[in-house]
Amino acid sequence: MSTSSQKRLAEDIAGFAADPYGHALYCYPWGEGPLLGLSGPRRWQTEVLREIGDHLSNPDTRFTPLRIAVASGHGPGKSTLIGMIAKWGLDTCPDTRIVVTANTENQLQTKTSPEITKWHNLSLTRGWFRSSVTSISSTLAGRDRSWRLDLIPWSSHSPESFAGLHNQGRRIILAFDESSNIDDKIWEVAEGALTDEKTEIIWLAFGNPTRNAGRFKGCFGTHRNLWRTRHIDSRTVEGTNKEYLDELVKTYGEDSDIVKVRVRGLFPLASSLQFIGSELVQAARERQIVESAILPSDPVIFGLDHARFGDDSTVLAIRQGRDARSRPWSVWNGANSMEIAGEVAAEASRWNPDAIFVDAGGPNAGGVIDRLRQLLGNDAPVHEINFGSKGREATWNGEVRARTANKRAEMYTNLRAWLERGLIPDHERLAGDLTSLEYSYNADNAILLERKEHLRARGVPSSDWSDALALTFAEHVEPRDLPSYLDPDNFRREKPYDRYAELDRPYERA
Repeated sequence: MSTSSQKRLAEDIAGFAADPYGHALYCYPWGEGPLLGLSGPRRWQTEVLREIGDHLSNPDTRFTPLRIAVASGHGPGKSTLIGMIAKWGLDTCPDTRIVVTANTENQLQTKTSPEITKWHNLSLTRGWFRSSVTSISSTLAGRDRSWRLDLIPWSSHSPESFAGLHNQGRRIILAFDESSNIDDKIWEVAEGALTDEKTEIIWLAFGNPTRNAGRFKGCFGTHRNLWRTRHIDSRTVEGTNKEYLDELVKTYGEDSDIVKVRVRGLFPLASSLQFIGSELVQAARERQIVESAILPSDPVIFGLDHARFGDDSTVLAIRQGRDARSRPWSVWNGANSMEIAGEVAAEASRWNPDAIFVDAGGPNAGGVIDRLRQLLGNDAPVHEINFGSKGREATWNGEVRARTANKRAEMYTNLRAWLERGLIPDHERLAGDLTSLEYSYNADNAILLERKEHLRARGVPSSDWSDALALTFAEHVEPRDLPSYLDPDNFRREKPYDRYAELDRPYERA
């Protein structure tokens, strides 16, 4: 681009200092390439961009902090809007400082950061800034530290990275992506950035409303006078996957917590949709094996979850009583039915399981089951388990029983109770599977778990590892033969013992 063209571009961009919507229309190649068929931001995105413009255009509000909170269902383009606002913020005000964080470091690196980078690379001004995974900074000499965007993971143990965000007389943008699960301490520290005078300050808090407590919920409740809020039903947003959203509604019900959070953008009734708590899983990972707690009579049980799709894994979990760690698990990717059956049979000859429970829902599960039965005969009973079949009552917490909507919910509910004393492999993928699963209740108030397809649709890997462990709770399995010294049959008397023999029984006298 020639010098005169660069100057004209800079003059045009400067005209959008208080007009992020105009900047978005001008700066990106709408209708072309990745934006083919699109003429501009979505309706709700346009509303937010114009709201920012109105705030900055008004001398009475320009230097008062603008806080915008958006609670939405799945897929309306929250990270996209953060990317557009961040690009506008950098382009139109020298020495703008932007800090972006998300609920997890993985979300920040794999979802938020790529979306911000995408819109930076699509823009006419991409040459003005240097982009990396964790930052976007000015290419002007000596301005890279003062004119920049930083993506910073948070820690409740060291929230100091969010302190000291000051930029008096310029512009500050603070963006929280998936805000529900950002610790309250981070919100408190971030508020320190709102104190600079004569400074344009914009704080964005976007996310699925997964928790009915915490600071994000407070934006819509106790602190609603400070925030401009929106609830967005994803079914009303152009470009969302309506078929997937309708399936959620049909599966869980319009008023279920999963639909409220993932579709309607409303906060749940339950304190969290997370079915198995992170602390419960972490304790099971760290719990030490006490040999006296593993009974020899506890049955050895195999749980085999067969891969459904190309990226999924086939996983074999092995559990004896409280111990699902001592015997190594097996994982296969891309193996065919015969290979899997052969290797499971080899593991069976090694560990002599009392039952093998196999998920019957996989595309080739029937082949695995038939081959296992052929190889093992009656030595190890192989059972087909249909995750969608009718559920029974299961242990929820100690002796408390809970109704379950189907077999999958029944198995996981028993697994959840077992984790309070069980031992699992110290494996990140298993922990992720266990803690990612969300739940709701059906019309009969029975526990209903999120389906694998719905996990995948919201960017969470298929729960192959946890499904394999859950399968070990599919049915009751009788204890193994007791050692002779524990078998009550070895202590039976040859003749029946009359405990009343020593009593004087006059009614028997002639």
